[in-house]
Amino acid sequence: MRWNTGSGGEAAAIALSFIESAKFHGLNPYAYLRDVLTRLPSANAHDLDALLPDAWQPR
Repeated sequence: MRWNTGSGGEAAAIALSFIESAKFHGLNPYAYLRDVLTRLPSANAHDLDALLPDAWQPR
């Protein structure tokens, strides 16, 4: 993916938004994203709120 394309720029903005939100909530962005991306494949709609940076608890 190229960052200087329309879709690449949008993907970068989304990724950076999650990273900065994790930092804002005092989380380690790497640990947060690693855990969330591991949980997402088996998550259902009711689990998603718990994966947001303001509610996330590491396993």
